Amino acid sequence: MTPSIAPLRNVAALIGLVERVQSRAFGLPGMATFYGPSGWGKTTAVTVAANEYQAHVVQVKDCWTPTYLAQAILREIGLPPQRGVAAMVDAIGAQLARSDRPLIIDDAQYLLRKRMVELARDIYESSQAPVILVGEEKLPQDLTRWENIHNRQLAWEPALACNLSDAEKLAPIYAAGVDVAPDLLAAIVAASGGSIRRVSTNLARAKELAMGRGRRLADLELWGNRVFDTGQPPAVRRVDDFRPVARPEKREDTVVPLAKVAKEPRE
Repeated sequence: MTPSIAPLRNVAALIGLVERVQSRAFGLPGMATFYGPSGWGKTTAVTVAANEYQAHVVQVKDCWTPTYLAQAILREIGLPPQRGVAAMVDAIGAQLARSDRPLIIDDAQYLLRKRMVELARDIYESSQAPVILVGEEKLPQDLTRWENIHNRQLAWEPALACNLSDAEKLAPIYAAGVDVAPDLLAAIVAASGGSIRRVSTNLARAKELAMGRGRRLADLELWGNRVFDTGQPPAVRRVDDFRPVARPEKREDTVVPLAKVAKEPRE
């Protein structure tokens, strides 16, 4: 059976971070941050860590407000609706304190745009349960604007770039039924810039090429001069590329009517 989630290094990193916060000594802060560029597999790691620790998970949207965030967390932990953000925070904090289950907030960079991060701090203070923020690369630096949140972080765990070992675990998922040769796999990793998402996309493309040719093996020879998904936008095309090539005009010989030739006097 083809696995749906590969046991990548970032999965182990986030699980280790949650365990560290969950088992912290009394008096130590109970918030932590897992951060890294988009496409590096953070959300996949969140899924595995949530199953491992029965954590509550909320993925923040850019359009959310503090009220909607509180409502979303309330729904996630299975509590009835409450009137007012303050009442919702108290109810959430009490429930997390009873269960001591972690709360993981994914795409936490959106918390900073509408000051929702202060609500996350209030929930932590009300419960003392582990609160893990998961977000993009600049999240630790951006959090310095809120010193009372920044100094509540027990640890900062960076996501890891996809390496050859991770790519070998991704191949059976995204190139199932095809053997990806070491030379092509290494080229995919090098071209993908550490992004698990781009490695997966390139592996899926290699599978399409191999199956389209009726081959079991996908290697660099099969890939040829095709461009890898590197995250860079396509080059801007020039207008001249779309103009038809002008063909040289055909020269037509002048044809003199026979009747006119006959009438011309001979010298």
